Amino acid sequence: MTDRIQTRVLTVDPAVPEPQIIAEAAAVIRAGGLVAFPTETVYGLGASALDEQAVARIFHAKERPATDPIIAHIADLCQLDVLARDVPPAAHALARRFWPGPLTLVVLRRPIVPANLSAGRATVAVRMPAHPVALALIAASGVPIAAPSANRFSRPSPTTAAHVLDDLNGRIDLVLDGGATHIGVESSVVDLTVDPPVLLRPGGVTITALREVLPELTFAPRYLAGDEEALPAPGMLLRHYAPNATLTVVAGDHAAALERIRAEAQAAINAGLRVGVLAFDEDAPALADLPVRIVQLGPAANPEVVAQRLFAALRAIEQTGVDLILARDPGQEGLSLTIRDRLVRAAEGRIIVAGQ
Repeated sequence: MTDRIQTRVLTVDPAVPEPQIIAEAAAVIRAGGLVAFPTETVYGLGASALDEQAVARIFHAKERPATDPIIAHIADLCQLDVLARDVPPAAHALARRFWPGPLTLVVLRRPIVPANLSAGRATVAVRMPAHPVALALIAASGVPIAAPSANRFSRPSPTTAAHVLDDLNGRIDLVLDGGATHIGVESSVVDLTVDPPVLLRPGGVTITALREVLPELTFAPRYLAGDEEALPAPGMLLRHYAPNATLTVVAGDHAAALERIRAEAQAAINAGLRVGVLAFDEDAPALADLPVRIVQLGPAANPEVVAQRLFAALRAIEQTGVDLILARDPGQEGLSLTIRDRLVRAAEGRIIVAGQ
């Protein structure tokens, strides 16, 4: 636990942030405080990326293990060279294509970067967010801003200011309420310190788009069970984004997976458990006759909508008091790969394959 402080909330225009509000938040950053703010992906919990004590406050407020590194956010490409050394040409090629945007690059860090930001590793994770509030705050602060998601560690990421307050009220100084985020899942993370480069975490930029710039990019899902050693990037632990209920992902073809969800739900109900289902819109009617809580994610064919709703849906369904949550595997094409990654981690790896 952390000592409670008074957390203030300031409403800010997400498209044209008011300069006086941004200036007030920037003053908190410069003073070593913590400010939650919207990005295009999720809300971030910001502190000066060059202030070791401020970065430590992030870990303390989130109850985040020191082995889990934090992304540094910049507002101008020149800040990349402040944080990183020996920046490879691939970094500039990716930045030209995807920055500002939901892409994080892992590069070698300079000594100016506090070791605790990078979990003691020789690297630093950097991205330039595509949100007017985030960019204005970084620029006004005059320093890169360290910012993991603004939630308690391992909880579903926050996509509204209300989600931030649910987890961090009394733990941080200020929340900038800029409304709901529009992508809803975190950035993709590419490690450029290895050859060939590796996608460490799928995110808001699809692997297909990344390979248009970096054809040699490799990817193999990594689900790390423990945090005893420094992680290469955030969001890689097996347990992450988890609700306060057991979540199980059901894979297989559409019809078989839906039938298995019905069977698992009925068995749990017979055992006296309360059941919830994160359902694609087209699946909800087939579950309507069951006494389960249903939260709809959007159409399976529209992963952009599903991604935007995912974390809010996880928080909404846990608030109904269910014991078990079931969700159908969205597949691994395009942005669905990112959605699947978040669901599998929220489920701590619990996947049932229908028909097996």
